[in-house]
Amino acid sequence: MASESKIILELLDQDIQIATAESCTGGLLASAFTKYSGISAIYQTGLVTYSNESKVRYLKVKPETLNKYGAVSHQVCSQMCFHLAKISKADLTIATTGVAGPNGGTPLKPVGLVFAGLYYQKQIYIKKLSFPSNSSRSYIQKGTVKECFQMIKEVLDGL
Repeated sequence: MASESKIILELLDQDIQIATAESCTGGLLASAFTKYSGISAIYQTGLVTYSNESKVRYLKVKPETLNKYGAVSHQVCSQMCFHLAKISKADLTIATTGVAGPNGGTPLKPVGLVFAGLYYQKQIYIKKLSFPSNSSRSYIQKGTVKECFQMIKEVLDGL
């Protein structure tokens, strides 16, 4: 797995504008970018849309999608990525939605279920992550951020 700093350098070198939309990671992904000096050259914005209402209001996620599939779904993650790209004008957007626990899980959507999405060059890539349900909240959040950086690396390398 490539290091965050190498991925950041590659994004800076290619002048790829970035924006993030987070739910379950609660700003941790934005923090992973903004800890690097000079990142303001490419990091446009970061939104923490924790509630369904904020996903609808700020990211234009369709209420019907939330009602049919729930916030923790491939469909909602996809809409988060797509609409963030339209709103921010960023080249690459990343979104996270999931159940970080320790509460909130259900049999269909257990603690540890996360969807991470990436929009780049008019393509949306969604990765379903399944962390062990007994994992700590912090472990799930940090693991999701690592997976997001891995997705960026894979997309930059042409999958």
